[in-house]
Amino acid sequence: MAAGRLVMTTAERTKARILPVDSEHSAIFQLLDAESSSSVEGVTITASGGAFRDWPLEKLPFATVAEASCHPNWAMGQRITVDSASMFNKALEVIEAREFFGTEPDRIKVVIHPQSIIHAMVSFTDGSSVAHLGMPDMRHAIGYALNWPERAPLPVARLDLVALGQLTFRAPDEIRWPALRLAREVIATGGAAGAVLNAAKEQALDDFLAGRIRFTDMAAAVEHALDHAAGEAGFTQSPADLQTALAWDGLARRAAHSWKGAA
Repeated sequence: MAAGRLVMTTAERTKARILPVDSEHSAIFQLLDAESSSSVEGVTITASGGAFRDWPLEKLPFATVAEASCHPNWAMGQRITVDSASMFNKALEVIEAREFFGTEPDRIKVVIHPQSIIHAMVSFTDGSSVAHLGMPDMRHAIGYALNWPERAPLPVARLDLVALGQLTFRAPDEIRWPALRLAREVIATGGAAGAVLNAAKEQALDDFLAGRIRFTDMAAAVEHALDHAAGEAGFTQSPADLQTALAWDGLARRAAHSWKGAA
């Protein structure tokens, strides 16, 4: 994501195969197996909505670190759990899907799916769609990557649709989750924007965890870093090497940390 073009072109040049281990991208990877790219109409990435999916908007600025660190479905580390609450994790996944699968941005959708059973869906030009289902357990995706191209037995809970009873969906609210809007803007901008968003997000998360900014300030700090970076020479060019990517990373972290809302 921070240097997507660099990673993918390097893999192509060296004949390396990259296997995704994130649940959503693993699901898409599996669904696309043996399918012609010309038959794919679009992909849908699901999102649980995180800890604050049903909170009143006016309450979000006062969300605490402890509240943001409690995921309703997944057992994960603190940073990714907070990223889920802010949906910055999903913003990164949208950009990654664009880079990894070459899917056009207008063909990548995000849907709120509170149960986290469907991890992704691929729609085809014949009007059909295929979904990847499984219990919310990262061992599915990690185990698939470790054992690819075979499937090995894994010690994970089996899916019981009758016990689940129902699967629900709704459209994401970009007022609640401005990170999704920023992801679309980053894809449209290209160049070093992905590296800047990734690093600025990490710095904004550090500042939130340290109590320097509020939960809702993270997106504002990231947007400030993107605006600042846009005025720098070379911003419209994708990082051609690791050193360049790291230079944008440092610039973005400094800009996000200097955002006027930070204490």
